[in-house]
Amino acid sequence: MANAQQQLDQWLVTLNSVNQRLQHLPQWYMCGRLVRATGMVLEAVGLKLPVGSSCVIELPQHGEALVEAEVVGFAGDITYLMPLDAVQGLVPGARVMPLNDGHNDSRRFPLGENLLGRVLDGSGRPLDNKPLPKQVDYGYLATKTINPMQRAPIDTAIDVGIRAINGLLSVGRGQRMGLFAGSGVGKSVLLGMMARFTKADVIVVGLIGERGREVQEFIDNILGAEGMARSVVVAAPADASPLQRLQGASYATRLAEDFRDKGKHVLLIMDSLTRFAMAQREIALAIGEPPATKGYPPSVFAKIPALVERTGNGVRGGGSITAFYTVLTEGDDQQDPIADSTRAILDGHIVLSRNLAESGHYPAIDVEASISRVMPSVTTLGHQQQAQRLKKLFSVYQRNRDLISVGAYSPGHDPLLDQAVQKFPQIEAYLQQKMNDQAPIDQAQQRLTELVGGSSS
Repeated sequence: MANAQQQLDQWLVTLNSVNQRLQHLPQWYMCGRLVRATGMVLEAVGLKLPVGSSCVIELPQHGEALVEAEVVGFAGDITYLMPLDAVQGLVPGARVMPLNDGHNDSRRFPLGENLLGRVLDGSGRPLDNKPLPKQVDYGYLATKTINPMQRAPIDTAIDVGIRAINGLLSVGRGQRMGLFAGSGVGKSVLLGMMARFTKADVIVVGLIGERGREVQEFIDNILGAEGMARSVVVAAPADASPLQRLQGASYATRLAEDFRDKGKHVLLIMDSLTRFAMAQREIALAIGEPPATKGYPPSVFAKIPALVERTGNGVRGGGSITAFYTVLTEGDDQQDPIADSTRAILDGHIVLSRNLAESGHYPAIDVEASISRVMPSVTTLGHQQQAQRLKKLFSVYQRNRDLISVGAYSPGHDPLLDQAVQKFPQIEAYLQQKMNDQAPIDQAQQRLTELVGGSSS
């Protein structure tokens, strides 16, 4: 009996030793196999990874080439993967190996001030043919959310350099605004003006799902050398994979969060939030999620607020992220599902009118349909009354425009209309602005006072 007990004890010691060695083995040895590839989705077995974690797939026909992919879902023993780049050369049974170091989001992305002036893709790789700086920080995309009770209130106006916005749609530091527009009405030019003129320490630009040629044009012709010097651009154009576009928007937001956490006042410009939603729709439909509103699965309407809520003011005494998101309205339909959903969660919206753009009125801001929800918190009562007065005069003129143009208007019957007709040329000049002209906030308020009278104090 004694010998048997000794032998059993030795086996237990050996088993414990082997178990300890197995626990310290790198996860590269824990691999799965590809069993199916249909469209954008790859199916693997033998993996137990959380959704959002990263892995690599071997391409046997290309030597030791590896393709990065992300776990986007699972069903039973099958894990659904989506590659970040186009995949050629995949074979059945290819090995799938996790890249996991304890985080669901297992890839680390470059961050920090050394990235100013650089152009990166959705994975943090340089697009400007320059290596990454040696002194650069790295971090994960996922961050801890800020307790809403600890966020600093929006109580300070920010100068965006656009007269119509500074005067009639005042923006607060830490506000999140939507720029609603169809195609070809000047939203990119307006974004570039904000990037150059806005009083911010750092600018982060996310070009998500737009045409590839527009990346260089935005940097050279719209952002300019002055704006680029204090900017980081993240570009995931239309030919990038849906996952790359989704990741690009998250990465741009993560860069802005990093600067905010360091006490900087950040301007985040994302063009466009609609392309981000479309990328999520492609992924969700590919893994079998049923469509809901106009072909958009429910996960799309959960992803948008999760992205937007990461911006805004930080804790009291810290930095801020003032964000402008462009939202494409299909056929200029303001009731498009994405437009309607984002309008409800943003702190205001600026609508660009195709009719104004076609008449040569730039920026083509429809001041009647636009609103800034934090304007009462960052402006004086006098300023608000002046802005309402100008909007009223503009609206009255627009409602009677046809009568005026055919000569059916006769003065003396409506004092408000008489004043609108008299001042409309000055109002129109106030709302228009050339691309290279800057309108500081104090000058915008002064001209507003001269135009409609009263005091802005």
